[in-house]
Amino acid sequence: MDIVFPSFLFYLVFLYFADKWLAARPYKGPHSDHFNGKKFYSWGMRPGNGLEEHNDWKLFFRWVKHRMTSKWHYEKNRFHAKPRARVLGGEMVVTFVNHSTVLIQTEGLNIITDPVWSKRVSPFIGIGPKRYRSAGVDFNDLPPIDIVLISHNHYDHMDIPTLKRINKQWKPKIYAGLGNAKYLRQHGVRGALDMDWWDKDVASKDVSIVCAPSQHFSSRAFSDRNRTLWCGYVIETPHGDIYFAGDTGYGPFIEKLHERYKKFRLAFLPIGAFRPEWFMGPVHASPDKALQMHHDLKAQMSIAIHFGTFHLADDHQDEPLLRIRHLLAVAPEPKPNFILLENGEPTTVD
Repeated sequence: MDIVFPSFLFYLVFLYFADKWLAARPYKGPHSDHFNGKKFYSWGMRPGNGLEEHNDWKLFFRWVKHRMTSKWHYEKNRFHAKPRARVLGGEMVVTFVNHSTVLIQTEGLNIITDPVWSKRVSPFIGIGPKRYRSAGVDFNDLPPIDIVLISHNHYDHMDIPTLKRINKQWKPKIYAGLGNAKYLRQHGVRGALDMDWWDKDVASKDVSIVCAPSQHFSSRAFSDRNRTLWCGYVIETPHGDIYFAGDTGYGPFIEKLHERYKKFRLAFLPIGAFRPEWFMGPVHASPDKALQMHHDLKAQMSIAIHFGTFHLADDHQDEPLLRIRHLLAVAPEPKPNFILLENGEPTTVD
């Protein structure tokens, strides 16, 4: 007599072992104003203020059930950058690669944020969000990478295949929020440094990296939600500070950043994956909120990130760009210095 193994049981077993392999191990450390001993939380979403409900899986499934998704199509890049090997002193050249991947060249350092070159941002081949624009810089055209900044462990920001390639080729300094260094090491990426909010590391003679607070969440699987820390970064340089927001909603941390830094020479601010706002708003800044962040941080110049490459939410493909262009058009003089770059487009920062 043949034994029939029901397909749904197979999938349950598969999901169980996949979760065991993919899930980040719980961080262990002292309690803080954003860690309760088991999980991390954002200041604007701490237990008791109502927004912590965003972390409830019921809200996620409600969104999935009622999604009003739009159709995206593949777009060819108009730009294809081949960056210089080094940019010295206070000169700064920025190349927008894709999504939240930006190459920052200044003070003789090559710094890259949330590097993603994979075709899909998913743990499984052929499943999950695929790219609708290619990376604006061929991986083989990258200059030697000195520093990698990882904002959090979602697949569209912590891309293990890309990190392995970078680590193998250049052995850069890798910065990540608490709990992520162990995960990276377990998956073949060694040398990462765990950082808590406001931790500071001297990266070179003239440049320091500060782990900045943000308002988001973390997970690689079903069982590890908020077990590792999410963050942004401040790159402190003699010629002005640079802020990389990573993936974040607007929250009380913005005021704290302004109190510490007063102004930024440059800020990288997310504008996409913001619909529906009742669900995405706390963790993904809309174009309106990004412009408010630019204003509140007193950024001399901001560059938009987190749009146009991966279909992650319900906004239309060009909606973030159209919305922020409208906001900039109707803004009073002097207009906000908020720049929209295409994949592969470089710009020199004053």
